[in-house]
Parts: sequence; structure tokens; C-alpha cells
Amino acid sequence: MNNNLEKFEKLLRNKLKEEVSCRLWHSSIILEGFASNWEEVIMAGKMAAKLGYKGVVNRLIVRNLEIPTVKKPELEDDSQSNKRVDVLIIGGGIIGSSIARELSKWKLSVLVLEKECDLAMHTSSRNDGMVHPGFEPKPGTKKAIFNVRGNMLYTKVTKELDVPFRRNGSNILFDKAIVKLAYPILKARARKNGVHGISLLSREQVKILEPNILENIAFAVHFDSTGVLSPYKMTVAYAENAALNGAEFSLSTVVLSMEKQGEKIHSVMTNRGRIFPRVVINAAGVFADEVANMAGDQFFSIHPRKGEIIFLDKKAGTLINSVIAMPPINITKGNTKGGGLVKTIDGNVLVGPDAYEQPYKEDYSTNKENIDGILKKQLPLIPKLRNSDVITYCAGTRAATYEEDFIIEKSEYIENLVYAAGIQSPGLASAPAIAEEVETIALNILKTQMNIIQKSSWNPYRKSIPDLRGMSFEERSSLIRRRPDYGEIICRCEEISKGEILDAMNSQIPIDTLDGIKRRVRAGMGRCQGGFCLPHILEAVSEAKDMDMCLITKKGGKSNILMEPVRSEKINSGGSEDVGATTTSIQR
Repeated sequence: MNNNLEKFEKLLRNKLKEEVSCRLWHSSIILEGFASNWEEVIMAGKMAAKLGYKGVVNRLIVRNLEIPTVKKPELEDDSQSNKRVDVLIIGGGIIGSSIARELSKWKLSVLVLEKECDLAMHTSSRNDGMVHPGFEPKPGTKKAIFNVRGNMLYTKVTKELDVPFRRNGSNILFDKAIVKLAYPILKARARKNGVHGISLLSREQVKILEPNILENIAFAVHFDSTGVLSPYKMTVAYAENAALNGAEFSLSTVVLSMEKQGEKIHSVMTNRGRIFPRVVINAAGVFADEVANMAGDQFFSIHPRKGEIIFLDKKAGTLINSVIAMPPINITKGNTKGGGLVKTIDGNVLVGPDAYEQPYKEDYSTNKENIDGILKKQLPLIPKLRNSDVITYCAGTRAATYEEDFIIEKSEYIENLVYAAGIQSPGLASAPAIAEEVETIALNILKTQMNIIQKSSWNPYRKSIPDLRGMSFEERSSLIRRRPDYGEIICRCEEISKGEILDAMNSQIPIDTLDGIKRRVRAGMGRCQGGFCLPHILEAVSEAKDMDMCLITKKGGKSNILMEPVRSEKINSGGSEDVGATTTSIQR
């Protein structure tokens, strides 16, 4: 052990009052031993990150704290057994799906594994949908580079994939005029990152853009390039286009182990059989460190940073036009941008998120204290907003490393392993650029094994499900004449028709869960949160998929909506033939 490592180990022992050891693994530092609580685990990891090693592998254990292992699908079969593929992508979020789309340009066999029953069920659907301008990341970091590049690429890719996207801009608000003195510093930082369209707005100019903003605003820093889109619709669009171009997606498929031959991954064992890939791309989100460990290549740790987001009714959306936030005291430091108010692409307002460290990678519970704290902090930015505007809320976890930067690179020690890991905010904004970079890395590896040929038939375009709400009367009428099921409204809040729901279930990547439908066409996302349309959606799924209603789930697994029939009887209606009536109990 070198002197610096020995001194650090002694420092940790003194701080934690526990048995702790430190050792080097290649260019990374590994922490082992015990800590009294999770806060001490995080503190130790952050201290180690300042030492300048490539990564921090934090294996400190909190006594009497049980951390659940990855939730695995119940499904077990041989559908993927002995499959040989050129590229295996682990993770079906926006990163894995966008990479699959880029690689589908080439004559390659591409397979995406997703452990859930649908795409975008974790971080890719649990964020505010903001395409950040790229100002906040530290200049020179991968976050900064990919954020700015990805932001620019969205103009083109959203048109190709028919995903609604709007650059509504963002306004960082300040209530003290003296802070104007820092504007040249902020502008210089933006210039270093390559961010264009930054300007200083007076109070009067801010009020023109946001008439309902609070009164005591001194000025704002405005970013033109900030955009909003639906993160889950974007993920699905990437995946559907990839599938259209030949990529395969295996849902409910979890990686269990890896077999190496020499310094290469030879095979990957899943709950659905053993797969033999030429290249493996680790886009496993909060589980990327565990996938790396399976390959014997863990040089970083993911510590899940949780955040909660509140959704306001669309009527609240009439009070705001952009993204607005009152930043922390120093907006260029810290691990959170402080949250704010986001006018979404669908017209709602998202409030938050907050950010706090916790040890559970799949804990999406919310708590009253956090929700109340977010509302208290953010709603005063628009005084007319009320707590009664809240329709629902959710939580998500960010895949943070202790180095607080993206890991986009080929493994230094495993010849056919590529990383797209540590993807936290601004991961959504960076996705198109990350996908391009990973495509290049993967192709360079494959070129040593095979001839790489670009497809002449590659189709960059994908047509979305018709959006009835956005159509003119004439367009609606024409569509309904062709497809009468588009004239049957199922979800009144969001004006979603039966035709949209049927098309969602039978798209390039078919689904049969209620949340899967919701992610594609927003059925059940309105003010009543499915209170009126749920029975009709269940009926539509049952008919289309020939499924017993009691087998239909909200999000796969055991999330059944209906438990069992509780009454069945014959009803005679005015002398007509008997009709069977069944009542079911609803699982809450």
C-alpha cells in the first residue's frame, strides 16, 4: 500500500469509527469494511473520489441494513438460448434504445435485453422530460460534451421519429440585482461548454415571457436551447425505429451471470437462456456497476440518488410557458440543479425534483415530507399555483457515480465490453450524442472480428400513433371514417380513443400492461388518473389480447388490477336473451 492510500485509510477509520480497508484495483480505489449509516457510506465514497483515481468502488456495509437485490422477472424459458448476436445491449431505457437505433444502421444482429416487461420503466420514465441546454455540467466533462451535442441532435431526431419536441426555453430567476455581477462568469462558462442562446433578462422582460411569475424578481438568465419532450415516448420511438430496422428486444429478460474466455465475455446467462455476443454494451442504469462486476471489471459504484416529482393538472399549464427555477446559491456546484417548474410537452406542469441519497435502487415510494417540501419551495414561483392542482406524484433514482460524470468508453481490461454507465441528469438531453459515441466504439471493436457493412435500406423514420387531440376537425373525421375505433373515446381527460389504445398494444414492440399503454398514448394520465377510463381500457386489452381481465396487470409481475370474479348471474332485459353479468373486485 502506498503512503497516500495508507493515510486515507487511517483518515476513514478515524471518521467512521469502524474497521475500514482501502486497496487499489488497476486504476481504481476499493473501499471495504463497515459504516454506521448510509450517510457515512456516501461521505466515504465522495472523499475517495477526490483522490484522483479512475473510479471509486464503495463496498462499505452498513450493519443491520438489508439492501434488496435486483428484482427479477418470474418468467423462465429458453427463448434466447444459444442465440449468437453481434451486439448485446443490456438495458432498455433511453440510452440502450437509442444505441440500438444507431447500430441498426449496420448489417449487424442487435439484441436489447430489458428485465422489465416494457421499456422505460425506470429512470427513463421518471424524470421531468427537460432537454437541458448544457450549462450546468463542469466544462470538459463528458456530461458537458454529450449534453450540448445531444441537445442539438434532438431537432433532427425528433422529426425523424415523429416525437413532439418544443424548445420553450428556461429561465433561471434571481431576486437580488447584485447577482448580475456574476453574469459574465456564467456566460463564460456557457461559452466553454458550447452553449448558445444565453441572455440576461430584466424583470420587465421576464414578465413578458412569464406574466404570472412572482413579483420580486430582479432579473433572469435565459437559455433559448432548453427543450421539453416526453422521455418515455422518446424511448419507445427509438426502440420502435430500431426494431423496424431489424434490432430485437427481449423483455422480461435479466442478466444473471457472464462467462469469460481470457479477457473477453464469451457468453451471458439470462433467465431465458445463454447468449453468445461479439460485443456487450452495458447500459444497465442503476445496475451498471453490478453488470460490470459480473464481467470482473467493476471500477465504479452506483449510489442511487433519489428524487420526487409532482404532476399538476393541465389547467395549471396555462400559467407558465417555459422552464423556470430559482437556483441554489451556487448553481455551478453540487449534485442537483435545485428543481423547478417545467411546462411539459403535454401541457402539464412538473414540480421538482428534489435529490437525496438512499441505498435502494428500485425504491420508488414517495413521502409526505418531501412532497410538501417541494411544493413549498417551488409553487411560490407562480403565485396562482395551488396545492389543489396536484394530480399525482412519483419518484425516480439517478444512476450517480462518485465521480459524478458519465462513463462512456470501452473497457480497459475486457476486450468486448463497452460502457454507457453513470447516466444521470442530463442523461435524457445527452442520449442522442451518447448513442453516436457508443456506436463508434462498438463498431471499432467489431471491425477486428468481421466486415462491417452499412445498410442501404436503413429507414430513419418512424410514424407515431395518430394523436386525435392534435388534429383538426377535418383530419379527425377522415381518420374516423377509415378507423371507426378512433371515434370511440376511452379516456375523457386526455381524449384518447380506443383506436389509439389498440395501436399502442400492437406496435413494433407489443405490450399489454396498463402502464405500457399509458407510456405510449397517455390513457389514464389526466385529472382523474384513470378513475373513469380504467374499466374501458381493461375491456379493450381483454378483447384485443384475448386475455382474462384478471390476468391484466398495471406494470407486469403481480400488479394485477382485478383479483377475482365475485358475482355472476343471469339478467333478463325486457324479454331479450339472457346476458351474463360478472362483477370483479379491484385490487388497490
